[in-house]
Amino acid sequence: MKLALDAQMFHRTHAVTALPDAVARAGYQWMELSPKEDFIPFFQYPRVDSATVATVRRRAADAGVGISSVLPVLRWSGPSEDARQAAVRAWRRAIQIAVDLGVDTMNTEFNGRPEGAEHAEAMFLRSFEELAPDFEREGVRLVLEPHPDDFIEDGHAAVDMVAGLDRDWVTFLYCTPHTFHQGNDPAGIIARAGARVTNVHLADTLDHAASGGLRYIVNPPGSTVRVHQHAPMGAGEVDFDAVFAALAAAGFDGTLTHCVFGWEERATEVVTSDRDTITALVAKHFGSDTVLESAPGRNP
Repeated sequence: MKLALDAQMFHRTHAVTALPDAVARAGYQWMELSPKEDFIPFFQYPRVDSATVATVRRRAADAGVGISSVLPVLRWSGPSEDARQAAVRAWRRAIQIAVDLGVDTMNTEFNGRPEGAEHAEAMFLRSFEELAPDFEREGVRLVLEPHPDDFIEDGHAAVDMVAGLDRDWVTFLYCTPHTFHQGNDPAGIIARAGARVTNVHLADTLDHAASGGLRYIVNPPGSTVRVHQHAPMGAGEVDFDAVFAALAAAGFDGTLTHCVFGWEERATEVVTSDRDTITALVAKHFGSDTVLESAPGRNP
């Protein structure tokens, strides 16, 4: 099992080449590279050249930090055919970047629109079939997560879609800050996924449906926005004991990634405090003798 950091709270103050050192200072041995303006921006073609990719790989090695995954978010489920084709082109470049970084795992979202789910699914499947040879040729695992406001939001439905794709290199990501948008059933979703759950994103959030739906007030009333947070662990209402108990029951041996956003002024405090919370949860539910995997070249 690996423990990684999505260093998103350091994105605005650090170039992508400086992130490995920030991750190492926070006490993590693995990092996830998520959307960033000078790397792979949201919904855009990558903004990084091969020389910079090589620099990121070298600086990660120098810092003793392994890169556990690359996470692009692209419009491969539409809404238009032009947008889908642009996303496929961006995906091909992103896959090459992951390979050049020595990374064999790419996490992502289904994307698409929930009000046009049938159309979005058709677009997604078209993109998936076009990209499958690239993933297979390069030996890269694709890990899919349901996201609020995607064409698949429900966790059980997402697990079934992963199963339906029927590729051993396609697996499932459980994201705790999406708990209340994907069915508020971590134990059931993780049990349904079983060995297919290979990655977990860890952050907290409030239950937007609690107290008659008044945790958040959205104007005008009836708006279809999806509100959630990626808050420090303990600041919301996610039952992390239930999540980790379910992971242990499923025999989870993948990557746990801390992914808190929006607390930049407390970034160092949050990532270090939550690191200790995560390691305590691992010891509690997997056994105190559980050893987290070290990055290449690092001692446990």
